[in-house]
Amino acid sequence: MDTSFIRGIIPPILTPIDENERIDEPTMRRHVDFVINGGVHGILAFGSNGEFYMMEEDETRQALEIMVSQAAGRVPVYCGIGAIRTQKCVRIARRAEEVGAQGISVLQPMFLKPTEEELFRHFRTIADAVPGMPMLLYNNPGRTGYTMSYSLVERLADACPNIVGMKDSSGDMTRTAEFIRRNRGRNFKVFGGKDTLVFGTLVHGGAGGVCSTANMYPELVCSIYNKFVEGDIAGSLEAQYRLNPVRLSMDLASFPVSTKDMANMMGLNVGLPYRPSLPSEEKVIAAMRKEMVAAGLLEE
Repeated sequence: MDTSFIRGIIPPILTPIDENERIDEPTMRRHVDFVINGGVHGILAFGSNGEFYMMEEDETRQALEIMVSQAAGRVPVYCGIGAIRTQKCVRIARRAEEVGAQGISVLQPMFLKPTEEELFRHFRTIADAVPGMPMLLYNNPGRTGYTMSYSLVERLADACPNIVGMKDSSGDMTRTAEFIRRNRGRNFKVFGGKDTLVFGTLVHGGAGGVCSTANMYPELVCSIYNKFVEGDIAGSLEAQYRLNPVRLSMDLASFPVSTKDMANMMGLNVGLPYRPSLPSEEKVIAAMRKEMVAAGLLEE
């Protein structure tokens, strides 16, 4: 299976909605163009910052069709899957294949506390349902309450030819590095899931990063990756240091509000978050704006 296209900076793209919480198609199309023109290497639909947990299945199909259509083959589009029930994940995976996504990214089930065997069978069933589609595992212990083990990931990579990588959002550089080290003899791509650790992931041999800030600052975030692969290690690290204070300021807001807050400050007009989330208070907006200005990403 060709996985050469699975690399670089991939934003978990925002889902623009109107005042009635309907998908705003013109804005979504503009936003797809914005990140592609900014140099991203792919688009992840329905990542955590895409608010997948707020959307009905018919809405996700509509949004994915729009994204695939607008990307028009310029970059791969990956479909994020975050359902708990295995058969629902299978249904979404098959729909993603029908619509024309180039890959899927599957989060471990939320709310449950599955055994290793339950997780293995869950992921293997999804992978087997779309054997021709590359599948990435998505480890997010902060949102699910538990982490995927090293042995589970290795077992899945060996058992399922189309499980070709993962995104690790643990924020633990040792854990990310171990996922990379333990799978380096396989055709297995590991992405960092924390924007502040793109450089660290690359140093350890990772494939890139899935970065929420690439929704707003694609050129800056992509420069971390591009400079690194070009051999400009110092320049890559400097770009990472420029990004970090901006990304860290987003932690002042409730999840996942800050990404839409920043996008709107940048004039991207992606609309409000799905309720019950609300735009951030002015003091939080001011703190984020201060770091954006200091980084030269926004004029005073």
